[in-house]
Amino acid sequence: MCKAFSCLLTKSGKVYWKVGVDGHTNIQHLFVEQDVELVDDKMPPKNTFARVEITPPEGDYLNTEFDKWVYQIDEEVKPSFLKPKHEKLCREAHKEWAKEIYSKINVEEARNPINPFKITPPKITQEHIALLKKWDSVRASVGDSVRDSVRDSVWDSVRDSVWASVWGSVWASVWGSVWGYYGSLFSIDKWENAYPYQSAVALWKQGLVPSYDGKTWRLHGGTDARILYEHKGM
Repeated sequence: MCKAFSCLLTKSGKVYWKVGVDGHTNIQHLFVEQDVELVDDKMPPKNTFARVEITPPEGDYLNTEFDKWVYQIDEEVKPSFLKPKHEKLCREAHKEWAKEIYSKINVEEARNPINPFKITPPKITQEHIALLKKWDSVRASVGDSVRDSVRDSVWDSVRDSVWASVWGSVWASVWGSVWGYYGSLFSIDKWENAYPYQSAVALWKQGLVPSYDGKTWRLHGGTDARILYEHKGM
């Protein structure tokens, strides 16, 4: 199974990759018309290109010590043209990929995501109620919107870190808040002007998590996720 960072390396020393595209076949389809060496018409080991992956130790995509990431050839039979210089070329491409990917991630917070249930919650004010109303107006779209915007092996690692931080404190009706907080850890072009789920993030960072049972909105907080506020409808 292909993983980030994936690329295609040609016999001539060109490296092909694209952010968000991990499948070698997909990369080949993107670039085959630009380079005849990407035409898969030679029997191993006479291939004119190699499928390459550079992945973090233990699958930890929040590990930014990129020199320690593992270079591997994803081929049953390694092409005969491969030499040590080809690894250097792939690692240079990997650094460019990492620069583009990790400039969009709040890595420090992703490593240590905020658990709202470990924060002493504030006394509920009109400011919090206004944030809850704003969240009510946008929450229906959060899951699909964030998934579509940040889908990638690296970003999945961030999601898993967030979920692990609150696992055991979260139930079905508050998953939207998890997605909202998760999305806030990324700098996405379409959210450049304003992150649409900032209301949930503002509540989250104050130790408040909304829930909704179809009739009543509630705000929970504290280590026991107690109900601090409830209102029928919005």
